[in-house]
Amino acid sequence: MIILKQPYNSKRAKAKPFIKWVGGKGQLISTFEELLPKRFMQIEGLTYIEPFIGGGAMLFYMLQRFNNIKRAVINDVNPDLIKAYKTIKKAPEALIQSLSLIEREYLGIQEEEKRKEFFLSVRKRFNQGEMSDVDNTVLLMFLNRTCFNGLYRVNSKGEFNVPFGRYKNPKICDAETIYADSELLQKVDIISGDFEQTEQYVAKDTFVYFDPPYRPLDATSSFNSYAKEAFNDDEQIRLKKYFDRLSGKNCLMMLSNSDCRGRNPEDTFFDDLYKDYFIERVYASRSVNANPEKRGKLTELLIRNYSETMASRPKLPNNVDLKLNEYEQGTYRRRI
Repeated sequence: MIILKQPYNSKRAKAKPFIKWVGGKGQLISTFEELLPKRFMQIEGLTYIEPFIGGGAMLFYMLQRFNNIKRAVINDVNPDLIKAYKTIKKAPEALIQSLSLIEREYLGIQEEEKRKEFFLSVRKRFNQGEMSDVDNTVLLMFLNRTCFNGLYRVNSKGEFNVPFGRYKNPKICDAETIYADSELLQKVDIISGDFEQTEQYVAKDTFVYFDPPYRPLDATSSFNSYAKEAFNDDEQIRLKKYFDRLSGKNCLMMLSNSDCRGRNPEDTFFDDLYKDYFIERVYASRSVNANPEKRGKLTELLIRNYSETMASRPKLPNNVDLKLNEYEQGTYRRRI
């Protein structure tokens, strides 16, 4: 257990994502809560698992919202991201000290071109690796706050390749968030690797939330390069088989993914793949797309292995700019 010595008010500071991540779920949390299992709050000693942790919006919300969660397990295939979670859990003060120094140095540079040079030098150093977890996390968080659109993207060699972002006064060191997150992460087991390794933590009183790299709606929306390994349709099928296996262990599960049928009515990939489960279509905003005209509100899928939820699904508005006439407006389940 880490003893935090920070001068902050825990009643005022709330834990929240410390890094911007494509596909973050902050905007959908209220919808997610309504679709949690009806008996969720009655499960004592519940274990919460996320095999694809990403930015952690759901994790931080769930741990602060439900005090019956006694244990949490998070995993991700991205080693830099997992190093960041472990660093915030174990060494928040060292992280804040180093982040404050690099923030002061960067913001002290007035010329944009020199800031860009500084950014590129940090990016090069980050890609070289071979540094402590604290230093690695400092560079990761710096790049995340100063790169274009806050993206995390790597090439086939696993190198971070997002260009410079022209922000005048980015907040690089958010000490209150780091301390609040560190306090919450003390009850979280943090592992790194393939999503299937989380199976060892699954028991009856377990809720698993899957937020995998989304299946692209088209070529311009393919921003799932969080790791050098591709997450293609074969991986989506492997994930579904894992979903089946865990469902056989009587744990409760929810999975998010893109609604390909919302863009192309003939693309029934997920409707066919998860035909034996409960499929919901909910609204979400997409802010990352190579084509600006394709950003905005789209439907996403929430797939469950349980029928009864905390509340009925909110109705979609009538003026939907999507081909939703083929979909049921309430709970949608593909019937065999």
